Amino acid sequence: MLSKFIVFNPETRNRINSNVTANYSRLKVSLLSTPLLLLSAIAVFLYSKNSLSTAGYLSIQKDLFYFINSKLSQFPTVIYNLTQLGDALIFMSLLSVFLLYAPKLWESLLSASIVSALLSNLLKNLFSIPRPAAVYDSNTFVIIGQKLVGHSSLPSGHSITIFTVLTVLLFAFMPKKLNVKFIWFFSILSVGLLLVLTRVGVGAHHPLDTLTGSLIGYISGVVGIFISRKYKIWNWVHNVKYYPIFMALFFICSVIMINKISNENLFIFYITLISLIVSLFKISYVYIKK
Repeated sequence: MLSKFIVFNPETRNRINSNVTANYSRLKVSLLSTPLLLLSAIAVFLYSKNSLSTAGYLSIQKDLFYFINSKLSQFPTVIYNLTQLGDALIFMSLLSVFLLYAPKLWESLLSASIVSALLSNLLKNLFSIPRPAAVYDSNTFVIIGQKLVGHSSLPSGHSITIFTVLTVLLFAFMPKKLNVKFIWFFSILSVGLLLVLTRVGVGAHHPLDTLTGSLIGYISGVVGIFISRKYKIWNWVHNVKYYPIFMALFFICSVIMINKISNENLFIFYITLISLIVSLFKISYVYIKK
């Protein structure tokens, strides 16, 4: 019974990985034009409203922040679970099985994650925007989870992570039929926007933090795909002899998840742990059978 659970079909891997590779090969640099234009539009909008200063940036979206926070915070358990997907450890662990079935996707994820981390740290330090709890009375809005009071609100790191991962997935499994392609695109976009808005719902970010982070995440995802497509720095993830690295990594992540569960009994942590254990069994099985 266990062998059926962890069985691995190389033909399935080859088919999925070939489709992902083909989809990535069709991407063009022009995909970056829309997010860059939108980021420019945000800057122009803020300039037109005399809101390029920290005080102006906060005041122009204060009412929207309170509105979104009041609505989403009515579902504290749901949004607190969903907002955890902005943690790269959580989101990428949920995709751990794709190391076996679509290593090309993982190549792009690794490159994109580095790009997103660099951009996130650079821009947070550059803008140094205070978080909501640092400027608003904490009694006037809902905070779910840890109270964050630093000056690292813009852009939202969780939003960057969410859209980085979703962008890599978006193009990896992009359908061929035009009507299905539109459905797929808007489904991913809708899920992404819902997830990033949870950052406002838990009281951790301003709305524009999440919008800006989403666009930067999209850019990071596309750039990550381009990097992995041009430079073969991650080709080794295909090689079974390097699987012990991931086996150790998945084991460590599993221990971290168990620790998270002991501290915060969240449903998303259980799902993540199950995903890691399944992936660990499967990758161990393939390595032993090599």
